Amino acid sequence: MAIRRLFIANRGEIAMRIIRAARVLGIETVQAYSEADHEMSAVREADAAVCIGPAPASQSYLDISAVIEAARSAGADAVHPGYGFLAENAAFAEAVVAAGMVFVGPEARTIERMGDKVAAREAARAAGVPIVPGSDGRLDDVAAAVEAAREIGYPVMLKAAAGGGGRGIRIAANEDELRRLAPQARAEAQAAFGDGGLYLEKAIERPRHIEVQIMGDGTSAIHCFERECSVQRRRQKVWEEAGAPGLSQVSRAAMCDAAVRLAEAVGYRGAGTVEFLYDEAGDAFYFIEMNTRIQVEHTVTEMITGLDLVVMMIEIAGGALLPLTQKQVVRDGHAIEVRICAEDPLLQFAPFPGTVSGLSWPEGEGVRVDHFLYEGYTVPPFYDSLLGKLVVHAADRATAIERMAQALRGCRIEGLRTTIPLHLALAADPALRSGKVHTGWLETWLADGGLKAAAQGETL
Repeated sequence: MAIRRLFIANRGEIAMRIIRAARVLGIETVQAYSEADHEMSAVREADAAVCIGPAPASQSYLDISAVIEAARSAGADAVHPGYGFLAENAAFAEAVVAAGMVFVGPEARTIERMGDKVAAREAARAAGVPIVPGSDGRLDDVAAAVEAAREIGYPVMLKAAAGGGGRGIRIAANEDELRRLAPQARAEAQAAFGDGGLYLEKAIERPRHIEVQIMGDGTSAIHCFERECSVQRRRQKVWEEAGAPGLSQVSRAAMCDAAVRLAEAVGYRGAGTVEFLYDEAGDAFYFIEMNTRIQVEHTVTEMITGLDLVVMMIEIAGGALLPLTQKQVVRDGHAIEVRICAEDPLLQFAPFPGTVSGLSWPEGEGVRVDHFLYEGYTVPPFYDSLLGKLVVHAADRATAIERMAQALRGCRIEGLRTTIPLHLALAADPALRSGKVHTGWLETWLADGGLKAAAQGETL
């Protein structure tokens, strides 16, 4: 292992996850933290910690020069970006390497290529991966968008060329809507990514969101099967599963093979995810994007394969080749993850930072909790509301859902309001239990009073 001292350029539960993986490998860790995070668990658990700036992320976790200088001064020989913040920033990856350190992730050129949604579509097309019918390249004005939509056919989806996370997305049912929404999408994309470029895709009715975990060493790649991520609110994932319920073996194999084909075509190194829209009615899938980092939901893949994906990506960054072949990746049972956030789902998901006055987590067979909380810890209001992830594994999906409901009832986080009531209601919902969900299902369920009805019925 060429890496001996690892700098963690992130916070929260993913920082704790990286520390655990580094310990497995005998690697020292240095935790970056902002002034607001000086009492964070990862600061206490790492071998060393360095303050990188004030509370605002723009002055700390997103400040490339501050992070690089902190890593160098700490004597780190590698940097792990986690997810979010600078994880998919090609300039950051390039700066890490230029400073003489190893970036735990793909090469900067790969991040740049796959981070541009238009370039990623072109790479997928070249690799023979199905893509949603869409515009031929980026669109820099409304007239070009209107012309492209006439060829594609309505409804169409406007998407930011330079980013993801739901930013800049609009759906237009006709030309009038497209002319009205395109300027909004451009402005949002410009504000979020510094690039107002857009592209168009055909809008698939009631699609499912299925993604494939891949791991590559720069030459070869393997997949670690698929995840179902259709339960979303404001295009953010809420409830994730491995594998995807009701997916035929033929479609599963085709999707996983396509993900590996794309990863090898771009010389992918490290952990990544290839995301697809799945049209259940037509049994067809289409490439959406590639996330060039470890995902929040990597845990469910680990539960069904027994692999440690974070250890693997660190080893590969240190110069190792893939430690196993595709035939050695074996799938066992079903896993579910829910994201526990400091939000009040019964009050329009209002953020609810505060001090943890009491804390206990469920234990037992097939239950895993990744978090960064402790009693007395004050959750700062400056960052993402994710507190932790509750993950369960069982022999089959029905048993996994029951185990998730039981585990949720065993969670006690006092002093905060969390999304646990939402997850309890989802675990009891007949549509979710039957797997009859799509990317728009949760928002419709919420708008129709599904959560309130569950609360009134004392499901929660």
